Amino acid sequence: MTEQARMMAARSYDEMCAAHRWEIPAEYNMAVDVADHHDRGTQALIFEDFTGAHVEVSWGEVQDRSRQVAAYLRDLGVRKGDRVAVLLPQRPDTPAVYLGVLRTGAIMVTLSLLWSDDPIRARVADCTPAVILADSDGLGRLEGMEGTSVIDVDDPAFDNVEPVFNDVPTSPDDPALIFYTSGTTGPAKGIVHAHRSLIGHNEFTHCHDLRPGDVFHGVGDWAWSMAKLLGPLRAGAVHLVYRPEKGLDPLGLLDSMSRNEVTHALVNPTFLRKVRLAVPDVGARFPQRFTTICCANEPLRPELIAWFEEQFGTRLLDYYGSTESYPLLGNFPGLEVRPGSVGRPLPGWEVALLDRDENPVEPGQPGEICLRVNSNPQFPLGYWQRPEASKRDFGGKWFHTKDEAIVDDDGFYWISGRVDDVIKTSGYRIGPDEVEDVVRRLAFVNEAGVIGVADPVKGQALEVWVELKDPTKASDELAAKVARHIREEYSKFAQPQAVRFADDLPRSATGKVRRAQLRQWSQATHTDDVVA
Repeated sequence: MTEQARMMAARSYDEMCAAHRWEIPAEYNMAVDVADHHDRGTQALIFEDFTGAHVEVSWGEVQDRSRQVAAYLRDLGVRKGDRVAVLLPQRPDTPAVYLGVLRTGAIMVTLSLLWSDDPIRARVADCTPAVILADSDGLGRLEGMEGTSVIDVDDPAFDNVEPVFNDVPTSPDDPALIFYTSGTTGPAKGIVHAHRSLIGHNEFTHCHDLRPGDVFHGVGDWAWSMAKLLGPLRAGAVHLVYRPEKGLDPLGLLDSMSRNEVTHALVNPTFLRKVRLAVPDVGARFPQRFTTICCANEPLRPELIAWFEEQFGTRLLDYYGSTESYPLLGNFPGLEVRPGSVGRPLPGWEVALLDRDENPVEPGQPGEICLRVNSNPQFPLGYWQRPEASKRDFGGKWFHTKDEAIVDDDGFYWISGRVDDVIKTSGYRIGPDEVEDVVRRLAFVNEAGVIGVADPVKGQALEVWVELKDPTKASDELAAKVARHIREEYSKFAQPQAVRFADDLPRSATGKVRRAQLRQWSQATHTDDVVA
């Protein structure tokens, strides 16, 4: 790109930011905003599953079902401010159930069937919902639950309720959602978001460029982010829902995306790596109609971007946010993209790279990504029933993401790792994500996790944990091969102090390796284990 073209792109970005205005009405309910401005006859969703089922859902069906749910909850005595938990898989009426809860003014708590029983019960105990809505998949997980009503959403009584409901008035600042962090460090905390939070999700305008009639799919469970469901629906896009038999079914999903001519999607690097492993020639086997594809959740490496573009002829647009508040940074259609960068702050998001004293760092120097408190509608109200943690994390001048990055001279951000995960060895700073990505390139590796451990000479050294495709192959020789690969493919100064093997690495509910637990394992592991 020439200097003139680069300046023109930057000027376009600057103009996009200068033109942005947050428009927050005096009265606002996100369910009403999402559902009620669409024509009843237009298509809202396409549902498919591994059995070959195909169901198309109109906006009229969504509107009626959501009002049935709201009226049913009203008759149960649910009132504004009550918590209502939803434990449902992705099925044709799940979005309508969510919207029905929000119409009542209740605070919706999203639970995931991907959690085991103990995390589900811990979250229910924490937020004390008046009602839990579930189907047969969830009812068995909730047996013996005391202090709350567990309701089967497939009870015929729902069908006998008239789809008439006067939406409960809510202000933009009224609480609407509680969703839980992954709990990678300590107990999971319930993050409380207001109704206005949906307005703050302007990634669907600026990054996805969604328009009415586009066909969208978002990879992953809705329990961690209502935005990737409600944002596209609000924009008028048709939402493709694909339900696998179990786990992740990349072949079934890609086939469904191809047949239904998905134009826009939100994916993540873990999904893309699994696709590349399962179907190296995915573009030929499952040709797509992709227009704009965004990627989030973890660092996106240049080689994965190149592979995707080679397969589908579409450039991946990476964007970044934290569990508590996102998006903060993104790449935009039609503007410059620098492979490996998560882009620049979204319009309306006041983001800075700061040192430990909250002073700005110079371009090229590492710092923590921070968001100015209450600078946009998406900023959370706090943690549920944790006033001290809420004050600590959200009550200052800046919200600290604990993610470290550098910013270049043109304002593009480059993630280097977590502030508490970054390893400094012999004066060099190492982002564990990069080393993990190098280890994953080995054909015999299924997953990898990298942590820093104390070293009397270097200050810190790398300890590499490896999950093999065939755990029986673990050996000193293979550990040495991993260490040599890191030296050759990453850097000589990244020589691991140890390479350890585990049958199953610890993962969060979103599939990320839990480095905090690896550090606990490391402390309990003897030095004469398999090392390099």
